[in-house]
Amino acid sequence: MTVQHPEKTPSRKQRLQEKQRRQLAVVDTVDKAEAKVRKAEVELALAVAEAVQMFGTEQSASEGLDMPVETIRRFLGIAKAAAAADKADAEAAAAS
Repeated sequence: MTVQHPEKTPSRKQRLQEKQRRQLAVVDTVDKAEAKVRKAEVELALAVAEAVQMFGTEQSASEGLDMPVETIRRFLGIAKAAAAADKADAEAAAAS
C-alpha cells in the first residue's frame, strides 16, 4: 500500500511569481487595448477633419455630425498632431 501525499502547496516564491505573471499579463492586455484606442481615436480624428472640409466650417460639421464644436476642435488637434508625426517619421526615414 502506498501513501499518497496531497499536492504540495506552492512556496511563497512560486505564489509571488505566479501573481507577478498574472499582473504582467493584465498590464500587457491594457497596453494593447490602449494602443487600439489611440489608433481608433486618430482614425476618427481624420474622419472628423475630412467632415470639416466637406461641410466647410467647424460649426456646419458640428451640426451635421451632431457633435459639439469643442469635440470637433479636439479631434482636429489630434488629426493635426498625427499629420505632424507622420511628416516627422517620413523625414526621419528619408534622412537615414
